[in-house]
Amino acid sequence: MRILVTGATGFAGAQLIPRLRREGHEVLALARDPARVAPAERHDGASGVELIRGDLLTGAGLARAMDGVQVAYYLIHSMEPSPADAGVRAFAERERIAARSFADQAVRSGVRRIVYLGGLLPRAGAALGAGGHGGARDTAPPALGDLALSPHLASRLAVERILLETVPDSVALRASIVIGARSRSFRLLVHLVERLPVLALPAWRRFRTQPIDARDVTEMLAAAAVAEVGRRSLDIGGPDVLSYGEMIERIAELMLVYRPSVGLGVSLTPITARVAAAVAGERPELVLPLMGSLRADLLPADDHADELLGVKLHAFDAAVERALADWEASEPLAAR
Repeated sequence: MRILVTGATGFAGAQLIPRLRREGHEVLALARDPARVAPAERHDGASGVELIRGDLLTGAGLARAMDGVQVAYYLIHSMEPSPADAGVRAFAERERIAARSFADQAVRSGVRRIVYLGGLLPRAGAALGAGGHGGARDTAPPALGDLALSPHLASRLAVERILLETVPDSVALRASIVIGARSRSFRLLVHLVERLPVLALPAWRRFRTQPIDARDVTEMLAAAAVAEVGRRSLDIGGPDVLSYGEMIERIAELMLVYRPSVGLGVSLTPITARVAAAVAGERPELVLPLMGSLRADLLPADDHADELLGVKLHAFDAAVERALADWEASEPLAAR
């Protein structure tokens, strides 16, 4: 099958490309800067991928990239600062423009399916949860309703709707925190544990979610290209239900470091996000939307995505251990 992967320089695309190649697919990769694509994924004859320079905001390179493609992966996110020639558009506007450009070209090129990796959404009636390592939800989360979405998640949902409505046989996978060495959310948590002698955890520490191993996300993305799951969105998550506070504590334990924690009664997201960004060495415009989404439990619906896509899930501890090992293979962790 001829497959296009966007976001080839991101953690999801970088892991997916070799996975698709092992299945024997012909893979094309679209990137604004092909030089940033990992050497293992670069074109090296029959065993490599074809790299195409393109920009979803302008549409440049899209027609060439989608020529003869059956399945196209949409794995980009526009929270990154816009290029100088893109003006001052907010990330939500850039995301809608990019998604519309991509979807419209997919229709013109006869692409059969778009596979999208988006964000898990809070559900109406979602409440503060007690959490519990390895625990299970006491009830299934209610259907998505009137619960106000953060700008970040509202934008993720808007992109999903554009893609699925334009190319009807498409599928969206919705995840919360992905546990992988290159996942920005995971790296943020690790850097906080690594660099803060005392963890001051805002009120959002009590909200629960189901973090998922990056390996499982890769397998689900690969399976979604051919599985009979089109025309729908699937919530995906790992087997463990954890509060954000418990996640951070478990990461510290697995890093073999002791970090006392202090629970705060408020979130003060504009302040805490900027502090976290400074500590972690990230840009505030990336951290603010992520922390701004921590308003309620983010628990997947009972979509049985792992069964539908034939993926056996890894437990949280195993996911963290693998991610830390992969991290240390390329750069040191000061706390270890």
